[in-house]
Amino acid sequence: MNPIIQTEAGIAAGYTAAANYDKAQGSGTKAAGSAREASASESTSVKKHKVTNAKTIGEPQLSEQAQKYYDQLRKKYSNMDFILVSSDMKEVAKANAGNYANKNRMVVLIDEEKIEKMATDEEFRKQYEGIIGSATKQLPQIKKSLGVNAGSVKSYGIQVNDGGNASFFAVIDKSLAAQRDRIEKRAQHKAEEKKKNQKAEAEKRAEERRTQKADAKKKADKTEGEDDTVTVTADSIEDLIRQINNTIFDIRSQYVQTDQERQIGQHFDAKW
Repeated sequence: MNPIIQTEAGIAAGYTAAANYDKAQGSGTKAAGSAREASASESTSVKKHKVTNAKTIGEPQLSEQAQKYYDQLRKKYSNMDFILVSSDMKEVAKANAGNYANKNRMVVLIDEEKIEKMATDEEFRKQYEGIIGSATKQLPQIKKSLGVNAGSVKSYGIQVNDGGNASFFAVIDKSLAAQRDRIEKRAQHKAEEKKKNQKAEAEKRAEERRTQKADAKKKADKTEGEDDTVTVTADSIEDLIRQINNTIFDIRSQYVQTDQERQIGQHFDAKW
């Protein structure tokens, strides 16, 4: 064969081999890419189920692993009232925290995303369980710091926020705060009336009993939907205590005597 022809044939064969190699490499790359995409798709499509065995806000869903962890978390902190919040309802839950009050236990509002991550991320879990555990330990401190004002608080709660922190809230019963003020004012009034005669004192006590019965009847007639409360929120326990005290002080300052109480005062003034 002519040497020139031989050389051309060799070059042609080399091109063919290179083309086949590139094709094979391309197929391998595509296959690897497809495998990665399949793996990513599988990891992001973990099957979740609607939570039906716990208190919820919205329609939160959890994976099987997260549901198992959430059950363990509620069992670990059984002295707290957990409420699971769907991702789209976090702001709504925060704005209406007082609606979820529980007079017997501290409320914990936590969203589904955090539970999912707490179930798989050990460091994340330690961080947020630490926040929850700390809150329940601080409850006695709150009540002690409030003193007599603690009797006007209907419920305490904590909302686990993004960024590794939490906000606290308290639901204050305005009627209890005002009632305590009435009791204090009546006690002072009684001390002043001791100097007056026995008949007037007896009449005063009888009138007070009638007023208390009327107040009790009004309270009994109230429905749960007509609850007269105010909710305060804070980023720390110290600030929460301060806000509770300030709010109760404002409620008492705004307290206006009932018609019956004004009549009692006018009645005694007229006679004496």
